[in-house]
This record gives sequence, C-alpha cells and structure tokens, in this order.
Amino acid sequence: MKFTALVATGLLATASAFSPSSAGFTTQTYGVGERTVGPMQQGTAHSQRRATIVMDGKANAIRDRISTVKNTKKITMAMKLVAAAKVRRAQDAVLATRPFSETLQSVFGGLIGRVSGEALDLPLLTQREVNKVTLVVITGDRGLCGGYNSFMIKKAETRFAELKEQGIECDMVLIGKKGVTYFTRRNYPIRKTFETGQNPDSKQALAISEEILNTFLSGESDAIELLYTKFVSLINSAPSARTLVPFSASEITQKGDEVFALTSSGGKFDVEREELEVAEPQEFPNDMIFEQDPVQIINSILPLYLNGQILRTLQESVASELAARMQSMQAASDNAGDLEKRLSQQYNRARQAAVTGEILEIVAGAAALE
Repeated sequence: MKFTALVATGLLATASAFSPSSAGFTTQTYGVGERTVGPMQQGTAHSQRRATIVMDGKANAIRDRISTVKNTKKITMAMKLVAAAKVRRAQDAVLATRPFSETLQSVFGGLIGRVSGEALDLPLLTQREVNKVTLVVITGDRGLCGGYNSFMIKKAETRFAELKEQGIECDMVLIGKKGVTYFTRRNYPIRKTFETGQNPDSKQALAISEEILNTFLSGESDAIELLYTKFVSLINSAPSARTLVPFSASEITQKGDEVFALTSSGGKFDVEREELEVAEPQEFPNDMIFEQDPVQIINSILPLYLNGQILRTLQESVASELAARMQSMQAASDNAGDLEKRLSQQYNRARQAAVTGEILEIVAGAAALE
C-alpha cells in the first residue's frame, strides 16, 4: 500500500510539472516580425521590444527576391541584344532590295517619259470616286515592345472612324497577330489576315500585294490605304499612313528613298539615316522598238513596284518593332537594377537590425546574471 501511494504521488507530481501554468510551457501567438522572449528575458526593458519588420519578416525572402530580380535583368538585357541583332538583319535586308528598287524606278521613269504624249489607260493609275476604302494595317506578332502596337491600333481606329463619318465604307487587311486579335474581338470588318514575322521576305510581300491588287482591280474597293510604322531612330518611330493604290506616276518617278544603318557609339546603339537621290530615268533611244507596247510594260511593272513597296514597309515596321523592344528591355533592365539596389539596402538593414538585436539580448542576459 505504501508503494502504491508513492507511485501515485510521483505521477501526480510529474503531471503537475507539465500542466499549463504561468511557470511551465505556455501557448502564445506572436505577430509577424515578433521574436519569442524566453522566461529569463522577460525583464521590464525587453518585454515590449520587437524585431524590425521587413517584408514578410524574413530576410531570406528579400534575398530570394534579389536573386529573382538579377535573373530578370539578365533576361531583359539578353532580349535587348537579340533585338539589336535582328535590327542589323533588317538593315541588311533593306540594303539588299535597294538595287532592284532603283532599277525599277529608273525603268518606270524612262517609260513614262517615252509615252508622255499618250493617254495612259492603266487601272492602277486611274483615280476614281471613292465609295469604299480598304485599310492595310501592319502591327507586330508579339508584345514587350512598349507602345508600338497600341499606337498603330489607335491610328487605325481613328482612320476607320474618320472614313465612317464621311459616309465611306471601310474594311481591313490586317498584318500582325496583335492587330488581328484586337480588331477580331471588336467585330471590325476584316477582309484577310497575315502574320508579320521577324524576317519579311518577297514571298510574304507577294501574297499581300496579290490580295490588294485583286481587291482593287475587281472594284470591291476604290482605294487602298497603308498604315505602318515609319522607322525614324532607335528611340522614335512614327505611325504613318499613305495611299497605296491607285498609284501616282509623279510620286513613283520623283520620290527618293532612305536607308538606315545601325551603329554603336560610346557603348550605346545608334542609327544613321541616309537620304538617297531619286533614280535617274533610263533613256530609251527614239528608234528602239519594243516587243510589247510601253503601256503594257508599265502595267506589268506596277505590280512589281507594289510588291517592293509592301516588302519595304514590312521591313521598316519590323525594324520599328525591334527598336521599340530594345528600348523597352533597356528600361526594364534599368528598373531591375534600381529595384535590386533598394532591395539590397533593405536586406542589409534587416541583417544589421538582427545582429544588433542579438547583441542587445546577450548584453541584457549578461546584465541579468550579475
């Protein structure tokens, strides 16, 4: 019996030692950034002290975010360099098509001079009453290029509204996924759609020019207007509009051209533009006999000229998109660098506050033992 009483007394003492009390284990909920204070440190000076609250209370979270921002900066810088390389490729493509454009302009000027006294009955040069207009709108296939796509879309919407106010019917030929997605969702009248791509070629331009010619020659549209982005510099692109069809003979023979070259100066990219003279009309001797009538030759040259103009505007629009992407990625990289700097300061302050708090705890503990 004595043994049983001793065992019961021991169990009760053990249970009381682990029972919830102010001197035993306690359950307490701490807020974000608070530190658990042990029984030996519950002095008057430290009972109300809290650690510095930084973000979610963990310096590791800031460190992880710094690492993420650094990786993002690397990606944006890489995208900028890729865009610069593609601008160089677009520049080479423009220079490669320049000899053909010059020859075509020269031959056309010479033929116009040869038949200047005759009445030209060419459908592509005939102005007619405008009852319906087709807008050819060139946008990009991708985003991350600043306001490039939005500026072009706004200009197309404005022009569409102007034509409607004048009582002129209007439909669209859309080039570029961004424009296709935007105008399709808003139920605009769309005749046909194409993709822009990153490297326009003559095959792509031929498909677009054939659609434009069929639309105009069949009488479905009385004028074709082209809306594209003119490449001015790496920091400036201008949404532009021009009447593509019908052509103006004087514009073809008197309009000059310009080419651009991507350069680097002081570690920064730059663009040099060069105005080119109008190609001199080719001289045909008076006794030259043409196998075909000169008017028929001009009628055959005009589709080639249209194809060249479409290809040139596609190349210029792609160059504008790439330049806008370069600037956008440069701005993103600069913002990432600024954010990384601010986060590093926050991380260092949090780490210094934690070290200072630990030193104060050690000093307070040593003072309590004295």
